[in-house]
Amino acid sequence: MTLMKGCCKMYVLPFLLPLMAISCEEAVEHTAPAIYDRDSVAVMISYGVNTLISDSGVMKYRIVTEEWEINQNRNPSRWIFRNGLFLEEFDKNFHVEAYLQADTAYYYDVKRLWELRGRVSVRTKDGMRFTSEELFWDQNNHELYSNKFSRLVTPTRELEGSHFLSNEQLTHYTITNTRGSFVRGEDGIGSSKGDTILSAPDTAKAKLRVPTNPKAKKTTNPSPANNN
Repeated sequence: MTLMKGCCKMYVLPFLLPLMAISCEEAVEHTAPAIYDRDSVAVMISYGVNTLISDSGVMKYRIVTEEWEINQNRNPSRWIFRNGLFLEEFDKNFHVEAYLQADTAYYYDVKRLWELRGRVSVRTKDGMRFTSEELFWDQNNHELYSNKFSRLVTPTRELEGSHFLSNEQLTHYTITNTRGSFVRGEDGIGSSKGDTILSAPDTAKAKLRVPTNPKAKKTTNPSPANNN
């Protein structure tokens, strides 16, 4: 009886070992993919931020935001401002040169490219004002551009158009499919030194015509007739 029990035990063990090996392999297979899912993992998330940012060793910007995420695991790597961004730009003397505000913003640090979304507004120290639902700021090429409806207000004119391209100071710009109103500048109607407009529809150009003031017609009194 003892030998029979021993034999039964010897035959049962070979059947159990394959089942145990299969169950272990399945457990490892199900848990492995989560280890490599790092795309959504942020390196840093800060809340209630009000800080200064340097560029080439010089304090250049102030960033104010509710939430600032730095994510280098995404391709391309980026800073994310989901709950709005307020940015000030300073000159070398720490004087404010421009203000920038948007509902959502992304900064691609490797490309040095800002992508601004939502209610975007820019204002410079010279009184230039820009508003749109989209704006890209290419810091390598020192230019601003937008492919959505944009509005630019300068000290001498107001323009609206579907495509916008400008330098960082908003002094040299191009707006396509424009319409706007103009006022008289120093060098003529609608003139502004350093500004460039490459196209404008007839409805806008018609406003450039100088109105003429009516003048009274001069009349000459007839000389009195000679009664002699």
